[in-house]
Amino acid sequence: MRKGRNGRGWLIAWFLSLPALVIPDQCAKLLAARFLQNRPSVTLISGVLELSYLENRGIAFGLFQGGAGFFAVMTLAFLALILYIVLRIPREKFYRPLFCLLALLTSGALGNLIDRIFRGYVIDYIYFSLIHFPVFNLADIYVVLSVFLLAVLLCTRYREEDFGFLSWKGK
Repeated sequence: MRKGRNGRGWLIAWFLSLPALVIPDQCAKLLAARFLQNRPSVTLISGVLELSYLENRGIAFGLFQGGAGFFAVMTLAFLALILYIVLRIPREKFYRPLFCLLALLTSGALGNLIDRIFRGYVIDYIYFSLIHFPVFNLADIYVVLSVFLLAVLLCTRYREEDFGFLSWKGK
């Protein structure tokens, strides 16, 4: 296992990155509500990309409609797990990509959690009409991109022994 647990600057940077990512997500959702709600879709690229207001009361792809409270609680548990991991990651350059991707993932989860708590639904507004993909938002992009890149890192960069810092042993 790699050593080195100092570096408060990393943790500060991680916490500062959250509003830097969550604020644009929330602003985009406010703009979508203001300019797209109860209006026809806005075509950005004909036959490919549209802006279309949708209130998603479920989770990804509109599954499990009406469970905003349950999903808020599950998201809080998920965020607690991420925070636990972030607090334990050694502050070494080797772990910087993991650290950054966890900030991106946390920001996406927080962006949609804010919606669920304060609205009871998540505002979605990006629609790829070319492939009839479900409507999504910036926070969803953060989550999907971070999970994809985490999977790539776990398959190419990190090995099982690099995660010894998560062990309960010795604590």
